[in-house]
Amino acid sequence: MSDDHELTGPDLSQGVELTALRDGEPLLGRMDGQAAMLVRRGDALHAVAATCSHYSGPLAEGLVVGETVRCPWHHACFSLRTGAVLGPPGLSPLACWAVEVHGGKAYARGRLQPAPAAKPPRSPASVVIIGAGAAGEAAASGLREFGYTGPVTLLGAEASAPLDRPNLSKDYLAGHAPDDWLPLRPEGYWRERGITLLTGRRVVALDTAAHRLSCADGRSLGYGALLLATGAQPVQPALPGADRSHVHTLRTLADVRAIIAGIEAGARRAVVVGASFIGLEAAASLRARGVEVHVVAPEAQPLARVFGPRLADHVRSVHDAMGTVFHLGRKPAAIHAATVELDDGTQVGADLVVFGVGVRPDVALAQQAGLRLDNGIVVDAFLATSAPDVYAAGDVANWPDAAGGGRLRIEHWAVARAQGRQAARNLLGYAEPFRSVPFFWSQHGEVALNYVGHAQQWDRVEEEGDPASGSYLCRYFQGERLLAVASLGRDLDSLRAEAAMQVEMQAVVQTA
Repeated sequence: MSDDHELTGPDLSQGVELTALRDGEPLLGRMDGQAAMLVRRGDALHAVAATCSHYSGPLAEGLVVGETVRCPWHHACFSLRTGAVLGPPGLSPLACWAVEVHGGKAYARGRLQPAPAAKPPRSPASVVIIGAGAAGEAAASGLREFGYTGPVTLLGAEASAPLDRPNLSKDYLAGHAPDDWLPLRPEGYWRERGITLLTGRRVVALDTAAHRLSCADGRSLGYGALLLATGAQPVQPALPGADRSHVHTLRTLADVRAIIAGIEAGARRAVVVGASFIGLEAAASLRARGVEVHVVAPEAQPLARVFGPRLADHVRSVHDAMGTVFHLGRKPAAIHAATVELDDGTQVGADLVVFGVGVRPDVALAQQAGLRLDNGIVVDAFLATSAPDVYAAGDVANWPDAAGGGRLRIEHWAVARAQGRQAARNLLGYAEPFRSVPFFWSQHGEVALNYVGHAQQWDRVEEEGDPASGSYLCRYFQGERLLAVASLGRDLDSLRAEAAMQVEMQAVVQTA
């Protein structure tokens, strides 16, 4: 992920007129050779770095809520007082500087050092995390951030270290992101923090009574507390020819590298099976590489179930303009050496086939261990499973919906990271219920969509703007309750909607 930005604005160490500072509006400048900003909140003044630690988003263009600032790109949240990460997908704290006031000016001075973490209420003998994806990595890093000093082991079934999975179907597959953008943490991070990272290790047995697990390679580990962050596995339909070498799913780094290798070997025609977010992002990325792309899907309009007809029409038009060919209302019947046969007998040429038809929660280990399951691993408000000292987070977790009642299992990267951090706090004894507004983003060529909340169904929408103009907002309601907001080119409005939903959720919880 690139963080190259031209430094603009005043040198904050040279002072800024207090009259130039408006409450809650960041003033962009520079400090110690990096982008920084001054923020007034009432009588308090804060000087913090102005670059998000996730994708280097411009925090000065974000939203200030209380003593926090939220990134306009992917909604990471940071403390203005300490720079601490308060919400995903922020990866590391922001630099902070002391602020002094003299002669009607505010001056940023020496860099503040973060306060040492408080001793947690509980300290398990050891913590083992199964799954090195978004939730697992966030939990492992969070444990150290929250003051845990005991042994931490992070077990990943994939060969790669924790990586930026959303990038796989977006810039990386498109050829716009180099390999060194993908790792979530730099080389040496795990050793420096005393975290044992073991990749390529699949856990095959779990004994919750004995607090012990076994890996496929014969290794056995005990634990004081355990987090299951096993994620999900891509669905691969049982079709004739689905096991051919040019047929791929898109979940892991190995999957994407295999697709890229096919293109580099001469593949020029691809069939994407499924018009899911992953399927359409893959289609856009393949078109960016000059590959002819056909999308085969049973629905009449891609993503209409999520976005409604107007925004879905726009997404379809974006892909049409890229040259993607849709075969809607159709399903694949068989995959041959150079074609995909559809259920109406049509033969579509294909040197590559990519399945993008969704995922299933990976509950095999939880099932073997006898945990309670129902569309994933059932957890309580604190992300605890039915077994003592065992928690679950991420794509695999089914948790109680604090705002709307019922239960949720959501396959969003930012949700997984938020749950990983919360599970880490709770297994350390903080006993804080998980209350986070879901958020995801999706990239289709040059078009980026944001979505906050969760609406499985709605009875009315309120729309502002026109998707084709690049500025559009759609609110989804059930009765009078706002469920979700989808937006295009309306970053601040998306952040405001998220903040309002958090206030609403807190109010619902308090009156329940």
